[in-house]
Amino acid sequence: MNMERTLVVIRHAKSSWNDPLKSDFERPLNDRGNRDAPEMAARLKKAGLIPDLVIASSAKRTRQTALLMAEVLGYDKDRIQLEEKLYHCVPATMEEVLYAVADDVSTVFMVAHNPGITEFANQLSPQFYVGNLPTCGVVAASFSAASWAELATAKKNVFLYDTPKNEHDR
Repeated sequence: MNMERTLVVIRHAKSSWNDPLKSDFERPLNDRGNRDAPEMAARLKKAGLIPDLVIASSAKRTRQTALLMAEVLGYDKDRIQLEEKLYHCVPATMEEVLYAVADDVSTVFMVAHNPGITEFANQLSPQFYVGNLPTCGVVAASFSAASWAELATAKKNVFLYDTPKNEHDR
């Protein structure tokens, strides 16, 4: 039986390059990233988007982005699913991770990296294209399907694109 599903793809917030000895995987968020992640979570919450499941790359900046957003969204941070294979992966890997999501989950937030996250967002619908998903940018798409395994073939509607630099009623 088909169910309405929502996928929110999120590029991690702005990271720090202050410590050249840190590996890319261990780079933390910078001050702007620490401000943008809760702000974007608040916008998603205001739009009525609350995750049933949060999946994030296990890199430090994606973990931190997911944690900051979870706090604002009232999502249990211990339930964030960390996936090492989402670290600098291709869109097909993101799809594979989503195919494994339980059928009873309706809304998934996925936090990952460029260039894969931009490419993945652009594959959601022929009516949507962004040259580069900025840090902490979000793209939300809805579709009807019996399972997440039907993601690739389901007709998806991108209904939200937002970035920290979009002017809102601040």
